[in-house]
Amino acid sequence: MGNRGIIATLIIGFIVGLVARFVKPGDDKAGLLMTTILGILGAFVGSYLGQAFGIYGPNETAGFFGAVVGAIIVLAAYSMFAKKRIST
Repeated sequence: MGNRGIIATLIIGFIVGLVARFVKPGDDKAGLLMTTILGILGAFVGSYLGQAFGIYGPNETAGFFGAVVGAIIVLAAYSMFAKKRIST
């Protein structure tokens, strides 16, 4: 992934994080910054999985849909980790 790909992934991830925050309002343990970080990580996960499954080419980044799917995966993992950490 070149520099343009990384920058595009960061921008898409930022937007996905904001959309996730907007869609899931209320008393959330993760603040806006953490939601944005998880959205950015989700964009990277979406890009990686899309490339691994042949949906995207080697230098392509995840689009909005791929980033949302990646963010869902990251948010699910984060939620499981956060619940386990709180219960112990």
